[in-house]
Amino acid sequence: MLNSWRFSPIYFTFVKSGLQIMNEIVETKDGSHSLKSDKFNQTYHSVHGAIAESEYVFIEAGLNFASKNKDELTIFEMGFGTGLNAFLTAVHGSDQKLKIHYETIEQFPVQTHQIEGLNYGELIEKGQHAALFKAIHQTEWEKATPLNKYFTMLKKQCSLTDYRSEPDVVDVIYFDAFSPNAQPELWTVDVFRLMFEMLKGGGVLVTYCCKGVVRRAMQEAGFEVEKLAGPPGKREMIRATKP
Repeated sequence: MLNSWRFSPIYFTFVKSGLQIMNEIVETKDGSHSLKSDKFNQTYHSVHGAIAESEYVFIEAGLNFASKNKDELTIFEMGFGTGLNAFLTAVHGSDQKLKIHYETIEQFPVQTHQIEGLNYGELIEKGQHAALFKAIHQTEWEKATPLNKYFTMLKKQCSLTDYRSEPDVVDVIYFDAFSPNAQPELWTVDVFRLMFEMLKGGGVLVTYCCKGVVRRAMQEAGFEVEKLAGPPGKREMIRATKP
């Protein structure tokens, strides 16, 4: 565990629509990596601990909460990013013998050479699942792929505007977009109505963001919104339920 976070001297560049974007690997307080997006001027995960945040917000408050008395779940992730949430979900699902159908979208996929610089595979359970982390990123986009007997994954490269889903099919939504300051268009009533329609009755949406404007947008979309204690470095988070 580190006493402070710091920027690692590792930089990556790629070109998207003619714009050169630089991502920088940073080491967060729990020793796990994140990327700092030059495009959005934000890190992909909390600087107080990338793995700690993902475990707390998405695994504990989302996956574990929704999987009680169930042996199968469908999960949708808004923002595939570094693949950390998918990786932890696959590990936990296998450990619990929980069958998971995982669908995720990403408009700006992280490049392969960037992913290879991240340390998640070696940190989780002493590197036992490093091959699984690689497999998550090596699977084809737009194709549902079973990665083991419990975890099937479908990655789609698209914006939320272009994404289409059947209604009432999802048990858990991991809402992991960049913050409302960086991507305000993803934290609106219309977006949360789309999320609401995707969920089954009793399904939940979890996110790290607990701003008043976000809570009110969720409530207007039909959600019952619950404020939970937040992960390290954050006072609160949200779990929203479709009645």
